[in-house]
Amino acid sequence: MPVYVDNLQTAVPVDEKMNSLVRRVVEKALAEELSGEDAEVSVVLVDDEYMRDLNFRYRQIDSPTDVLSFAMEEGEELADAGEGRILGDIVISLPTALRQSMEYGHSLDRELGFLVVHGVLHLLGYDHDTPQGEQEMLARTEAILSSLDLVRA
Repeated sequence: MPVYVDNLQTAVPVDEKMNSLVRRVVEKALAEELSGEDAEVSVVLVDDEYMRDLNFRYRQIDSPTDVLSFAMEEGEELADAGEGRILGDIVISLPTALRQSMEYGHSLDRELGFLVVHGVLHLLGYDHDTPQGEQEMLARTEAILSSLDLVRA
């Protein structure tokens, strides 16, 4: 289950511990949701300026956001190459994650874990555009985070 982590920002220090946390959270979310099916995900850590550009380009919102997901399985079905599924990319603004962790009074690990699971669930087709969808997505997110001991402080 390949998980790629790429850091394109310098505002928040990223070490191997953080990279390992991101990989572990993705792997746990995929294991819970795909029952062992092989899948590939990439996570890109960016700054607010980079995120603002993506948010404007793809959502016409001229401000940064915390996480965006770019699913590869939307639209036309691709031919099966006999390999695991390539789910897509999760882009996270690390400075926004840090600010949110302070606002919510919990660790950056907890906030980053939350955003990673949120992104994975979007790649798998979850959405929060209805109250029921939001409730289901939040429940799945919290269950996965609890299993990783990334609970709210």
